[in-house]
Amino acid sequence: MTLLSADDFQWMVYQVWGASFAISLLVGVLIHRGHFCTLGAISDWMLMRDATRLRQWALAVAVAMAGFGLMAWLGWISPLNTIYASSQLPWLSSLFGGGLFGIGMVLASGCSSKSLVRMAAGNLKSLVVLLAMAVAALAAMRGLTAVWRVHGLDPVAIDLPHGPFLGQWLSSVTGWDMRAGLGISAALVSLLLVGWVLKDRRFHTLFNWTTGAGLGVLVVALWWVSGVMGFVPEHPDTLEPVFVTTQSGRMEALSFTAPVGYWLDAFMYFSDGSKRLTWGMVTVAGVVLGACGSALQQGSFRWEGFTHRADLVRHLVGGALMGTGGVLAMGCTFGQGLTGLSTLSLGSMLSVLGIFAGTWGALQWQIRHA
Repeated sequence: MTLLSADDFQWMVYQVWGASFAISLLVGVLIHRGHFCTLGAISDWMLMRDATRLRQWALAVAVAMAGFGLMAWLGWISPLNTIYASSQLPWLSSLFGGGLFGIGMVLASGCSSKSLVRMAAGNLKSLVVLLAMAVAALAAMRGLTAVWRVHGLDPVAIDLPHGPFLGQWLSSVTGWDMRAGLGISAALVSLLLVGWVLKDRRFHTLFNWTTGAGLGVLVVALWWVSGVMGFVPEHPDTLEPVFVTTQSGRMEALSFTAPVGYWLDAFMYFSDGSKRLTWGMVTVAGVVLGACGSALQQGSFRWEGFTHRADLVRHLVGGALMGTGGVLAMGCTFGQGLTGLSTLSLGSMLSVLGIFAGTWGALQWQIRHA
């Protein structure tokens, strides 16, 4: 293969930025118009036994999972090139971080993606949440809480002899090659999820299917942009394989907690010359602008703020818990709930379990103390 020149490589970076930004614009529109919200999905089911939004979420996961599995089976991408590929499972960080994130999103009235969309529609409460989340996330990545995380939580882990992905375990049991294991496991799990979605006839509206399946398709599209379009077998300087513009150097899709922190970091320390625009930062900007455009076009853009001090404190604490928990769990309701689960990562399953448990516990507390 012909080695890319420095100019060609930079042109590829611009193309990846443009494609990921365009797709994330659509993500912002769909979240805003479809009222897609993991907290809302859980609370609707707990309070009203209405699983409509939970089925939207399950449909999005199923479509993203099926698309990722198909690309892995075709050999276009590999989950081994993602941040979820690790020979050890830090189960305590995943569960504890997920629990903190779940509690935080209840206190903050929405997860990181919902906060971005609400801020884009004029909600200043969400701006406060995102600032608190960004500070806490940076601290958990490189500050005081990072020291506690690295020395106290992350070492509590178990070995994964067959790999961190369900498809690898299926391959080890059946003797199939890894591509077949990844593709078949994704097909089976996504079919189970779709089967549950189809059970409720009231769910079958264009609105619900567009929201759920549409977000799943967009996650798949972002995986393709990062893993296929953005893959360079030999970097022109290092001669090593690289996925262009990603913070981790690996293939990425949607995740919001750490990228919001990177935006704050870049804003505060841009002049030191080491900051660069990353894949996650571009997708965050796309989601915000897409949701803002949707709100303006719909006529629903409204400035909102705090009216009580207790409400401000609750949102600040919620944002801080989401920032810390999102880093511990290696992702938010999108970073682990859609992007991570689409790879059938065992760690993502554990983190999502923690998020759901934390959300359920915090909602129960709110109900009893209302």
